[in-house]
Amino acid sequence: MGMLLTKSTMPIVNWVAEVLGWLMNGIYSIGVHNLGLCIIIFTVIIYAFMTPLQIKQQKFSKMNNVMQPELQKIQKKYKNKKDQSSQMKMQEETMAVYEKYGVSPTGSCLQLLIQMPIFFALYQVIIKIPGYIGGIKDVFSDAVTQITSVSGYSDIITQFISDNAIRSYSWVNGQEGTPNQVIDFLYSLSPSQWDKLADIDQFQGFADVLDKTAQTLQPMQNFLGLNIADNPWALIQTGWSSHQYLMIVAAVLVPVLAWATQMINMKLMPTASSNNSGNGTQSQMEATMKSMNIFMPLFTAFICFTFPFGIGIYWIIGSLVRTVQQLIINRHLNHMDMDAFIQKNKEKREKKMAKRGITSQNISQQARMNVRNIEEPKRKTMAEKSESVKAVSGYQYTVPKTKPGSLASKANMVAQFDEENKKKKK
Repeated sequence: MGMLLTKSTMPIVNWVAEVLGWLMNGIYSIGVHNLGLCIIIFTVIIYAFMTPLQIKQQKFSKMNNVMQPELQKIQKKYKNKKDQSSQMKMQEETMAVYEKYGVSPTGSCLQLLIQMPIFFALYQVIIKIPGYIGGIKDVFSDAVTQITSVSGYSDIITQFISDNAIRSYSWVNGQEGTPNQVIDFLYSLSPSQWDKLADIDQFQGFADVLDKTAQTLQPMQNFLGLNIADNPWALIQTGWSSHQYLMIVAAVLVPVLAWATQMINMKLMPTASSNNSGNGTQSQMEATMKSMNIFMPLFTAFICFTFPFGIGIYWIIGSLVRTVQQLIINRHLNHMDMDAFIQKNKEKREKKMAKRGITSQNISQQARMNVRNIEEPKRKTMAEKSESVKAVSGYQYTVPKTKPGSLASKANMVAQFDEENKKKKK
């Protein structure tokens, strides 16, 4: 296929990436030709548009803190009751709490589902820039034409990738590379690797074309002395072998800043407070969240070491933008009247439900019916067992009209037993 690596083929993500790609291309088209600066502007715009989702998610977290004591009380009430009836009753009471505060149990999930394809698409656009910015792709046109005219160019490039330990995203060893795959390969080269490419015997006839392409591309990819197509690990190896220790410091700085800014951002994020230390489930959830808050920034740093610098720039700027947003949101939430917010939220939810013909009473009735549907089969089973016993024994029990436990009641039972014996003898 001639598909650029830049063009994501992941379902849903590829559609979102196309939209974000238009934005990135638009930023480049208005005259911002430095790709590092393009990524910064791109990141700020995207996070600005996502602010309403973040506010909504934070409000749900704030509401969740208010609901926790009631939800924990219900969990404690049914802690050791695992039968279906108890579980359904617990669900009914839990839903009543959510209805009381006018929120949905899946309130925060929707925001996450919306944000996930956006985040994945962001990575696709930043890593695979030539497929989304037409002006960048055009820079390589002359060089690609010359390279693909050389017999056996695919084998030459494959060997070059191996010799220089280049991280190739789309190049497939043993197959003839398409022009688009050649563009992906050229975009990933550092300035020194462009010089090595021009020194290849088969490519020396158009070395001037390769030099011109590299010179045009270099100021676009250079950001604060770093090539955004390079990855820190490769730069560290180059710096170590050439004794350029300042290069190593610069390479390490990006992952460290990505880790530090994300740690600051997570510290500012509101967390669900546990008012019941005896609740094992809640304590386990809090422990899991704390572990994730430690693990995720470390994972971010690891990713930054192995991916192009463009990803590191995106992560640092993204964390800084989220930190500013979080400071503003926290200030707003701390001064928010929760009672007024709960009432407004409840009214809004009831209006939405009314449009679908659903009311709080309908939900409660449905929950009670679910409990009855569990209880009725049990009663029916017991009745069927009783009938089975009667059919086998031939004994029919008639509920006495006399007072239970009285002498008259006992006399009636003896008389009925004698009557049944007479019928058997006949």
